Parts: sequence; structure tokens; C-alpha cells
Amino acid sequence: MKTTPKHDERIAKMTFASVYPHYVTKVEKKGRTQDELQTVITWLTGFDNNQIQEYIDSKATFETFFSDATLNENAHLIKGVICGYRIEEIETPLTKHVRYLDKLVDELAKGRKMEKILRSA
Repeated sequence: MKTTPKHDERIAKMTFASVYPHYVTKVEKKGRTQDELQTVITWLTGFDNNQIQEYIDSKATFETFFSDATLNENAHLIKGVICGYRIEEIETPLTKHVRYLDKLVDELAKGRKMEKILRSA
């Protein structure tokens, strides 16, 4: 399934701050913690907790958030379907990076072990 330019633009303009509370709600509803969520985001982006909070406070777009990030060298190991899109087939880098994050949050909420989520096992 290919993303459309309109879809990619919508993702680029979306703010990290608008989505972050939904990530928190999703993982906490399933018994995971905000600290675990922060760990997952840090693994993917290289940002520490203070930097993540700065992006939330400044209402940075996903475009800014991921352009500043240093993506984990093992991020390419994140595979599967999220939001109806097979991650491996997404061609637009920004959309792929956002879907990486969505997939990691989904795995966290589903109770997957942290070592598996962080692709270290």
C-alpha cells in the first residue's frame, strides 16, 4: 500500500505534542508506563527525556522532530503493518519514521518485552 502525497504532508505537519498524549494513554491503558514510552522514543530518536519534553512544549511538527533525530541504526528492523501500511513498503522517509514510532508504541501497549521492542535480543 503506497502513501499519497496528501497523506505524507498531513503527517509532516502534525505536531508531536498532539500525538504524544495518545501514546501515553494507549500504553498506560495496557499497564505500561510513561517511562517505558520515553525509553522507546529515546531508543528510536536519540533524544533524552528533556529533549522530548522540549519538542512537546514547542509544539514541533513531526517533520522537525524527525529531522533533528538521530535514528537508531537498528530502526530498519522494525517491520510489520501499522495503520494499514506495511512499514517496509513506505517510500517517504518521514512517514516511515513516524510509522516506526507508531509500531513501537503499539508493541509496547501489546505487552511485548522491552528487549524485543528495542531490537536488542
